[in-house]
Amino acid sequence: MEKTSRLPSWFKMQRAAGENYIAVKKTVESYGLNTICVSGRCPNIGECWNAGSATFMILGDICTRACRFCATKTGRPSAPDADEPLHLAEAVDELNLKHCVITSVDRDDLYDRGAGHWAETVKQVKKINGNVTIECLIPDFDGKTSLIRKIIEAKPEIISHNIETVRRLTPQIRTKADYDRSLGVLNLISQAGITAKSGFMLGLGETGEEILQTINDIFNSGCTILTIGQYLQPSFAHMEAVKYYTPDEFDEYRNIALNTGFRFVESSPHARSSYHAVRHV
Repeated sequence: MEKTSRLPSWFKMQRAAGENYIAVKKTVESYGLNTICVSGRCPNIGECWNAGSATFMILGDICTRACRFCATKTGRPSAPDADEPLHLAEAVDELNLKHCVITSVDRDDLYDRGAGHWAETVKQVKKINGNVTIECLIPDFDGKTSLIRKIIEAKPEIISHNIETVRRLTPQIRTKADYDRSLGVLNLISQAGITAKSGFMLGLGETGEEILQTINDIFNSGCTILTIGQYLQPSFAHMEAVKYYTPDEFDEYRNIALNTGFRFVESSPHARSSYHAVRHV
């Protein structure tokens, strides 16, 4: 397939800054918090922040991995901020959120990969915001069961872990991560009785057969929620987009996934893991 960097006409990014956008921005900055919306250069930041929603990113803004699709900075992170769980909970309260999505950078430098910080964050959000529902978009924690169980035991409503791409492309796209390890993480979540969610990108050179296999693999891991979105190259240093899929093609894969058995499928060029996340609860 021929590589292309030009966005198709149907991919329009909303970046208008309305009152809600400004309010979210001020709250995030006043509490010294990070979001994947900014760090990941998400194309939906205008739409989501204008709707009063954001995906908080804990444990700093520097990742210990350097995946070739991700815009988040990589390097040597500073020590975790012990006050971050409380500050995030207070921000959720100030924004009057009904649903809170939390993710993090990978912290392979920490003895528990940040799992304890994760669990404390969920507990603080629940303590201060009794009616809020929580989705945790977690890293793989090197597949260590005891660390993943710390997040499970904090009892968020949804735990998400993205497979990101098809099996064949995983070594090229994801640093250190492993396709089967990710499936194991999802299976552990679902076996614990927590709603499991995952997602992957199209446009990295995958075949139609590989897409179908990935949908089946994720479903068989125990996931009931799936997101499928278009990969966009964050910078010239990242992987190029090989193909831009049409909205009709995304609709086709959405129907295939629903027929496979998923309860909810978000599939569109704009879809990201936390896009319209409140609908996934």
